[in-house]
Amino acid sequence: MAQTITQKILAKSAKRKTVEPGESVWLNVDVLMTHDVCGPPTIGIWKREFGENAKIFDKEKLVIFPDHYIFTENEHANRNINILRDFAKEYDVPNYYDVGSERYKGVCHIALAEEGYNVPGTVLFGSDSHTCTSGAFGMFSTGVGNTDAAFILGTGKIWEKVPESMKFIFDGQMPDYLTAKDLILQILGDITTDGATYRAMEFDGEAVYSLSMEERMTLTNMAIEGGAMSGIIAADSVCEAYVKERTSKPYEIFNSDPDAKYYATYRYDVSKMEPTVAKPHSPDNRDVVRNVAGTKLTKCYIGSCTGGKLTDFAFAAKMLRGREVKVPTFIVPGSTLVDKQLSEETIDGLSYKDIFLNAGCDIAESSCAACLGGPSDTVGRSSDGDIVISTTNRNFPGRMGSKKSEVYLASPLTVAASALTGVITDPRDFL
Repeated sequence: MAQTITQKILAKSAKRKTVEPGESVWLNVDVLMTHDVCGPPTIGIWKREFGENAKIFDKEKLVIFPDHYIFTENEHANRNINILRDFAKEYDVPNYYDVGSERYKGVCHIALAEEGYNVPGTVLFGSDSHTCTSGAFGMFSTGVGNTDAAFILGTGKIWEKVPESMKFIFDGQMPDYLTAKDLILQILGDITTDGATYRAMEFDGEAVYSLSMEERMTLTNMAIEGGAMSGIIAADSVCEAYVKERTSKPYEIFNSDPDAKYYATYRYDVSKMEPTVAKPHSPDNRDVVRNVAGTKLTKCYIGSCTGGKLTDFAFAAKMLRGREVKVPTFIVPGSTLVDKQLSEETIDGLSYKDIFLNAGCDIAESSCAACLGGPSDTVGRSSDGDIVISTTNRNFPGRMGSKKSEVYLASPLTVAASALTGVITDPRDFL
């Protein structure tokens, strides 16, 4: 019986030969991830439901990354960190990456990859909707609510319905003015924010496999913006090399059968695509950059689990080198490793960090920061009347702070080009 890559991975997890879309199965979870927003309620539910003698199903499979509301004086945010610290100490959790310590890693979805938790053929659940990011590594990865996370914390299992799959094929060689962000925004414009609800979005094609792992993560990261349960890209030699550098864990590579059934298939020729934006106030409100060029901006933002990876800053540095920004522009590394790499990676002998500083950008500490608003002292947070162009993943009213601000989503190339002019600008004007 023909199976998609998602069906094969879930069948393995459920100890079955095959599974069919629509049927529910018990999955054995390989990794459970949580953070400072959803970790405390997950722990609270777990303690309440499993009682005084509650035990973690497998300490090695639990990973906790404080990353959302951390560089703030907000007492409620700080209380959440204290809850995580106390829990990690009480239960001797080995994979707790405390903020303010040498172990701090930054945004959970990027840190999962960097620390070797993303392993092909495995199943990863996280109490965050963008957990689908890890699907770039040929694995099943999805977000769950706090109650489901608490159940996994106590049992290592979860009852899930097998999703249908949708396939998105990108043919051709990527032009230098396009990035993965343009590809996913194109898809969202076509299927809308509920077009993939409770389905797996599978990405394929020459253009996809020409991308770095960081760029592939942008595609799978925003699968949830289409309503999808997960995003996935089959592992190849590029993926294997990345994984082997970071972990010695065994892995298994799965591929979809040629005759596997899909709910729908979309095919694109990247040579015919243009730089793309999502206009306020939805990720599927797609347009090409040239149609909104000239829109006045008050802030530019390059960061988040979607747009704060090293490749994103490589695109931005290429655009900003030797030039100065016209509006406040925030550079927020997605991880502490990326932050370090900004000082190490160079263009013509000048580090990315120096390029950004010379251009007049503000460089912030690694965290989720203004991607989801945050307390009032969050770096880059939008205010009333702000018009922002950002590499982040959502532009709902209030997502970056003020409900009276407007947020355009775009690639790091488009955001950097726009920072140089103070208005939305097609990156082809500078390349």
